[in-house]
Amino acid sequence: MSDSGFVELKVDFPPATDIAVGDIVPSDVFQAGGHIWRANSYPHGNKEDSDEYLSLGLQLMAGKSNNVVKAIFDAFLMEKDGKPSSSIAKWLVQTYQANNPRLRTYGWPRFVKRSDLDHQSSSFVVDGKVRIMCVAIVLHEDDNNVPVPPPSPPPPDIGLHLGRLLDRGDGTDVSFVVDGETFPAHRAVLAARSPVFQAELFGSMEEANISCITLHEIEPVTFRALLRFIYTDELTQDDVEFQKLLAAADRYDMSRLRLLCARKLWETMSVDAVATTLVYAEMHGCPELKKRCLGFFVQDKNFDEVVLTEGYLQLMQRFPLVIDEIRDLRRAKRAKTM
Repeated sequence: MSDSGFVELKVDFPPATDIAVGDIVPSDVFQAGGHIWRANSYPHGNKEDSDEYLSLGLQLMAGKSNNVVKAIFDAFLMEKDGKPSSSIAKWLVQTYQANNPRLRTYGWPRFVKRSDLDHQSSSFVVDGKVRIMCVAIVLHEDDNNVPVPPPSPPPPDIGLHLGRLLDRGDGTDVSFVVDGETFPAHRAVLAARSPVFQAELFGSMEEANISCITLHEIEPVTFRALLRFIYTDELTQDDVEFQKLLAAADRYDMSRLRLLCARKLWETMSVDAVATTLVYAEMHGCPELKKRCLGFFVQDKNFDEVVLTEGYLQLMQRFPLVIDEIRDLRRAKRAKTM
């Protein structure tokens, strides 16, 4: 069996003028195989004969026992476009002595030549930093096979690249028509993010055999924000109505988006909006938002104004049981103050 972990190490380049040969720029600590590890970079090399290089090592910070620890250290540079470098990538297998500090760090004195990281022409320097992905995989006693480095972890900015894929429209295989506006997309991405899309696009539903699907009861601006979130995991639409996006998140069973919409709605809560927001929270299965709206309601200074809004009338007509909840909460609140 094996157990792995990874960390991204960001190193200023060119390095600060006060960094000398042997000075360490460490990563955050991380866990692999029950042990604590850290990646150490040496921007001016770890010794005099490697001062023209950036040195790199993996350090065993703390072990769960005093036994020896055998591990693979896999490291590679990240290019400007977020892809792993195939030219600056190395790995080694090493035995670490948990009870001997001098035998706890192994790596490469000459990981990458500093001249290859020239700030003007390097394909690895972004905003004055070099990004190095460092992976540790601990090998246990029953690992008798040929050691193979673990798959490279996905780059942290994968959402940026998927967003560009959406913008370019490369390889789209399905499109949606919303109020006359067409949105090309990728079935696999949609299915990976939403169980509803997965059932519609790869199941036995009619949409699985259609390349152009017309959607109703959703506005283009809402669907655009939904699609952008599916690809990037971010809310970037300034003009979207979060009540309607909450409804779309419920429609496509996207719980994280539903909670993000709930947070946005709560951040701007007002007397005029709370009743309508409570309607959406009740309709679209968001108990977190409902709880906060109810708490807003029971405040006397708010309740006296909310009952005069159109949203409150809508709430009374559609969800009389919620009105009963509000009354019960207000009675309980008054009883506590008596």
